Amino acid sequence: MKLHTLKPAEGSVKSSKRIGRGTGSGRGGTSTRGHKGAKSRSGYKSKLGFEGGQMPLQRRVPKFGFKSLNTTVHKPINLDAIQNLATEFNLETISFDTMVEHGLVSKKDVVKVLGRGELTAKLNVSAHLFSASAVEAIEKVGGTVNKL
Repeated sequence: MKLHTLKPAEGSVKSSKRIGRGTGSGRGGTSTRGHKGAKSRSGYKSKLGFEGGQMPLQRRVPKFGFKSLNTTVHKPINLDAIQNLATEFNLETISFDTMVEHGLVSKKDVVKVLGRGELTAKLNVSAHLFSASAVEAIEKVGGTVNKL
């Protein structure tokens, strides 16, 4: 067996319908397009979702909700992540720049520190926003909170 002798299995490959090759072909005349109308003419093209003048689905279905263009999305960082960062790199102050440096957040993020997890080290934490439980937990251990 050689590459140039390989062929597909018998009956697995069908030839395509040859349309518009005269009346003897069985698909001549209107060439499977039916009679009259835009779809039978050459150059026919319809818009995506066009339903022949009927109200299209995307306009029939009710819309709801509202999405404000002026929302600020906060990047949540929990106390357990801050504690892991402090123990892993032996840090006493954790600022926004430290979080960026260690890949916790990106430069464009607005960071909000949340109160999940336990804080055991006395830390000075700087971020844009803090939840009440996070502030309480940080100050309970003797740390300080700095809002940017």
